Amino acid sequence: MKQQRYDVVIVGGGAAGLSGALALGRARRSVLVIDAGEPRNAPASHVHNYLGRESTPPGELLAIGRGEAAGYGAEIVEGRVASAERLPESGEGEQGFRVVTEDGRSVEARRLLVTTGLVDELPPVPGLAERWGREVLHCPYCHGHEVADRPIGVLATGPLAVHQALMWRQWSDDVTLFLHTGPEPTEEEYEQLAARGVAVVDGEVAGLEVADDRFTGVTLASGRVVPREALVVQARFTARSAVLESLGLKPVAQEMGGVVIGSYIPTDPTGATEVPGVWAAGNVTRLTEQVIGAAAAGLMAAGAVNGDLITEDTRMAVAARRA
Repeated sequence: MKQQRYDVVIVGGGAAGLSGALALGRARRSVLVIDAGEPRNAPASHVHNYLGRESTPPGELLAIGRGEAAGYGAEIVEGRVASAERLPESGEGEQGFRVVTEDGRSVEARRLLVTTGLVDELPPVPGLAERWGREVLHCPYCHGHEVADRPIGVLATGPLAVHQALMWRQWSDDVTLFLHTGPEPTEEEYEQLAARGVAVVDGEVAGLEVADDRFTGVTLASGRVVPREALVVQARFTARSAVLESLGLKPVAQEMGGVVIGSYIPTDPTGATEVPGVWAAGNVTRLTEQVIGAAAAGLMAAGAVNGDLITEDTRMAVAARRA
């Protein structure tokens, strides 16, 4: 860290954080990005649906983003932020925060932008984590095209499994729904699955078959192996909210179709939280956001942060003029 106080400290250096840093650097703000180096999409081979950067490897996209943000003066350092706290207002009424990393370093900021993302909590089936982001998938818009026309399995662990199976049927006519620990489909759902040619397999899934470092099938508790080349799961999306919680903010449950799918930190449309001077962007506040959406949210938040700083700069200048 080259200085003790910055206009903005950004916690998290993914698409949202780097997009915010780029915009704030272009606005001539002093910016520090503290990144723990744990991008959610690290297991994936490519980023998709990012206009102009389609199929870019995630690490390459981050390297490009770091270079662009640094080109406008943003400082980017490795580290994990342990906590943040509000500082007493200065005599001129200036807001401020202290950010402390796990290794004991501290830095001050006039404003905070938290872009720490989320954690995908996978169902407790042996082998899932090792294949996550490769053949174990969850988002058809992120990975559907890459497994099109191949045998796809859907692992049921909750009420949204039928919806997932019907969704993935768009990409392949060979889809099997493994009921596993999910609820029994209703008569209407069975009819929908049959109409779309989705097979249904009873019994719990005990593990995954892998050969030559490729997923080849699902092993049931009965010992039966069902050949598949991709397996869709419903992960629980849990916001990495520890830094925001240290400021008094609390995550809330996110529902989809009446089913809780994870937790997030609420914000207004610009990313402003309930704590004045603190913004959040990306998956920590919008669980289903893809990379391009997270980048857009970082830009939106950066514009709001800069506007807020302009208001404070003007207020302090008027006070100084009157003194």
